Amino acid sequence: MTDWQFPTMRLLIFCKAPVAGQVKTRLIPVLGAGGARDLHQTLAQRVFTMCQQAAVAPVQLWCAPDTTDEFFANSGLPLHQQQGGDLGARMSHGLTTALAEPGVTSALLIGTDCIDLDVLYLRHACLRLQDAEAVLGPAEDGGYGLIGLSQPAPEVFAEIAWSTDTVCADTARHFNHTFQRWALLPLLWDLDRPADLLRYQQDHQQDHQQDHQQGH
Repeated sequence: MTDWQFPTMRLLIFCKAPVAGQVKTRLIPVLGAGGARDLHQTLAQRVFTMCQQAAVAPVQLWCAPDTTDEFFANSGLPLHQQQGGDLGARMSHGLTTALAEPGVTSALLIGTDCIDLDVLYLRHACLRLQDAEAVLGPAEDGGYGLIGLSQPAPEVFAEIAWSTDTVCADTARHFNHTFQRWALLPLLWDLDRPADLLRYQQDHQQDHQQDHQQGH
C-alpha cells in the first residue's frame, strides 16, 4: 500500500499508443517514424516512472486510441480509455470520471511531453490545488502541460483551437469566467518540434557529461 501525499487526489497521465507514424509526427522528418516512436516511448516511460516514484497521488494512465497496446500493459498502472471527439472532450471526460470517484476531491492531468515537469513541479501543483479551484501549467509553445480541477468544468475545454499557440490563453480566459480562485504555475516546455529536439539533446549531453565528471 503506497503512502500517498494527497490520497484524495487523482493524477491522470494522457498518452498515445507508441505507433510509428502516429506519434511525434512533427519530428518524423528529423528522426524517421521509428525514431519518433522511440522518443515518444522514452518520454512516456520517464513520466510513468516519475509519477509512481513521486507518490503524490494514485496514478491513472489514460490511453489512446484504446488500452490494448502492450506498452500500456507494461506500465503497471491502472488503464483507462480516452473518450471524446477532440482533445478537450477527452480531457474533460477523464477529469470528470476521476472526480466522480468516491472520496476524490481533485484531479490533475498531464501529458508525457514536458521535459521539465518533474516531482517538484507535481508536488507544487498538488499543493496549489489544495486551496485553488483549478491550476494550469503553461507551456512555452502556447499550450499547457498540466491542468488540475477540484470540480468538473467541461466549459473550460469548449471552443478551443487545439494544437495552436492560443490554447493556454483561451483556457485561462475560461478559467477567469468559471473559477474565483485559480493558480497559474511556472512555465514548462514540451518536446514537439525539431528545435525542441536539439535543446533536449544538448541538455541530455550536458547531464551525461556532469554524471561522467562526478563519476571520476
